[in-house]
Amino acid sequence: MKDNRKKLIDDYKNQMPKMGVLKIYSKSSGDMFLGVCKDLRVGINSNKAKLSFNNHPNKELQELWNKHGSDDFIIELIKEFEYVDKSKDYTDELEILFELTMLENNNAKKIWK
Repeated sequence: MKDNRKKLIDDYKNQMPKMGVLKIYSKSSGDMFLGVCKDLRVGINSNKAKLSFNNHPNKELQELWNKHGSDDFIIELIKEFEYVDKSKDYTDELEILFELTMLENNNAKKIWK
């Protein structure tokens, strides 16, 4: 029992969260917002919470959310960044991936300005 608990804790500590480019897309308006995400779960939950509490820093995104409601939006990771060392800082690599994704989606706007 104790070994199983220790294994679960070790597995949790060693998990590698998905990271890459996060997309928030409004089905009604067609507006797309992109941002860098170092942990997919945290990125999605953080944006949803800020939008739900009418406290998102991107006012245009917030207005769309208020107008169309949460069911109108798709929030997903559209470009995953593969990595092997979770202790390394991949900020520069993620920024490059983000800029390339912005170029591929020229109508997209930044989630965070």
